[in-house]
Amino acid sequence: MAPNLAKKILLRPHVSGALAAAMAGTLFGTGSANAAPLVEGRPVIENRSIGYVMTHRFWGIVESEGGKKECPQGFNDGPREQFKKLFPDGKQRTVLDTQLKREGEQWHPETSTDRFPFHEAKGTIAYGLNLDGKIDKNDFESPEGEPGIDNELYRVIGCVANYRIGGTFSHFENLYMGTYNDNRFVIEITDVDDLVNDDDVTVTTYRGLDRILNDATGSNFLSGGTQRLDLRWGKDFIQSFKGRIVDGVLTTEPNAEPHKWQWAATFDVNGYQLFHDLRFKLKLLPESAEGVMAGYVDVEHFTDHMNTSWSTHHQSYGQTSSPSVHRALRRLADGVPDPETGINRGISAAVNVRFTQVFISRGEGAVTAQRR
Repeated sequence: MAPNLAKKILLRPHVSGALAAAMAGTLFGTGSANAAPLVEGRPVIENRSIGYVMTHRFWGIVESEGGKKECPQGFNDGPREQFKKLFPDGKQRTVLDTQLKREGEQWHPETSTDRFPFHEAKGTIAYGLNLDGKIDKNDFESPEGEPGIDNELYRVIGCVANYRIGGTFSHFENLYMGTYNDNRFVIEITDVDDLVNDDDVTVTTYRGLDRILNDATGSNFLSGGTQRLDLRWGKDFIQSFKGRIVDGVLTTEPNAEPHKWQWAATFDVNGYQLFHDLRFKLKLLPESAEGVMAGYVDVEHFTDHMNTSWSTHHQSYGQTSSPSVHRALRRLADGVPDPETGINRGISAAVNVRFTQVFISRGEGAVTAQRR
């Protein structure tokens, strides 16, 4: 069938998400050999289970126009601005004493006091969850008024332009998450009797293997697609959480094991973030889910991911100084103390996330995700 005709069919208003998914797989060759057949009217909860695939992910930063409220001193300097301040006089110097020295400080950050001022995000409102079960003077309130919110990462990256919506990191990480299959983050909720109220459910995370269905514009995601699970090479991403659903909101208990979360590969670099005590709070609908994932982000791995995913050149686009960010991370780290030194290895953080509903397939012969 001609592609134009196929798109017209998919745009017809009576075509359900499930039927559109089946047609997309047939007409455009995006379906998988192991995918279960999709039929119009197929219930989203099957065998007391429902699946969702992540489509959007943003670090929990409360943003005002131009950052005027949370960043009254402006945004932080990046590599280029700091380089000019270090060497303002135009004197001739060696590459070893300038560029290579700065690169070395990026990959081997020091713990000494930063030579440059670092602007932390201000204010009392932040996205996130109460991770430590306490309410103290350092905590935030959520936008909905919930006290005791822990999100020290917001203080670190809230005034770093790259991490804000529209910043280079934020833009490309979301673009590549939707583009490349090896970034597919899937959750399956099992033991589900009701999406509105259910006292006992289990949430399991996986890496998926298939593309996310888009509408004809390419800008929106459709529910009703299929995701095979990477049960072989994606074992590191499999983890289960106990939870409950109250008034349509899913909350889970933290898992004591560190959680690897595949984090959109950038410039052909596959990476992940490492979370401690990860938990979810998601508003569930049959077609989608939206809310917060929160926990303590591993400080050293956060820096390593930043440097391996983004060169100094790309960090400069949004004024991200890796050495300065790392110092701030260590200074504000508030969780996961090292058993020997007592130094906190994790920093509280929140991620605003959106999912669309998918049907999960456990086909034979699980394979690694491939870029398409």
